[in-house]
Amino acid sequence: MDDNTLLVLADPADPQLAMLADLPEKTGIAVGNSPEAFERAAPDASAIFNWSGSSALLREVFAMAPKVRWVHSRSAGLDNLLFPELVESPVPLTNGTGVFSQSLGEFALAAILYFAKDFRRMIRNQMAGRWEQFDITEISGQTVGIVGYGDIGRAVATRVRAMGMRVLAVKRHGPPLYNVDPLVDRIYSPEHRIEMISRCDYIVASAPLTPETRGMIGEAEFAAMKPSAVAINIGRGPVIDEDAMLKALTGGRIKGAGLDVFTHEPLPEGHPFYRLENVLLSPHCADHTADWLEQAMRFFLENFERFRKGEPLRNVVNKNLGY
Repeated sequence: MDDNTLLVLADPADPQLAMLADLPEKTGIAVGNSPEAFERAAPDASAIFNWSGSSALLREVFAMAPKVRWVHSRSAGLDNLLFPELVESPVPLTNGTGVFSQSLGEFALAAILYFAKDFRRMIRNQMAGRWEQFDITEISGQTVGIVGYGDIGRAVATRVRAMGMRVLAVKRHGPPLYNVDPLVDRIYSPEHRIEMISRCDYIVASAPLTPETRGMIGEAEFAAMKPSAVAINIGRGPVIDEDAMLKALTGGRIKGAGLDVFTHEPLPEGHPFYRLENVLLSPHCADHTADWLEQAMRFFLENFERFRKGEPLRNVVNKNLGY
């Protein structure tokens, strides 16, 4: 079916929107960052593409589009977009899961190596012109625990396995016995995450933010970590209780933290994380490769072709679970 009307929630000046020219000629497109931009097209719209719109805008536009049959979000995280009307509707929601996972897996590996080889000390000595030999850690044989073993978690597991590391994971549902994941030595249920965390040298949080995962790594989890453990967050900031993490970092209860996501973004000026020597801080850009936006747009275009042909969509979200 070629006669589709698409509503794109975005700044019309975003350069990646030029790629929408690859859509079939009969596709009607309305682009804007206010409800007024969609007043004429919304009543007949069949799909909504939230490229960079707010949750409030998506909610308002969704209410304006009674014929919509598909909603796609550029981002993988959906914690701010799942308003009740969308969750309760039969309209499928898809997201950008998998588009950015490889780069996030690389960041996790980089953070592991950063602490194992003490790159901060190397750089500090280099800048001071100081020749000072010191011992470093070999990561081969060490254990990585992944909290939230989805697409990002698998990207992490693939990379650390190649370095000779052991992988444990927390996942709501483990694989059936006939389909055990070869990347993971053992999968734990969320209720047994403290047991897993106590065994790990590195704990990577890659879970989506849902009511179940908010604060999933808190005081009890940090108390269970080895003093030499490093916490790494590449999922959503609030999955880790930042107050509990800050106490663990400043009190020397854990070795360090590699963080790409935070409870409040941008991280407020003067936040202790900026000053801590045992924190590697990335301003939520670990997946910002030179072409990350083009990749996100290409994924949408591929999914739109499936939608147009009536084929199964990729990355259909369980709206009740939030991922």
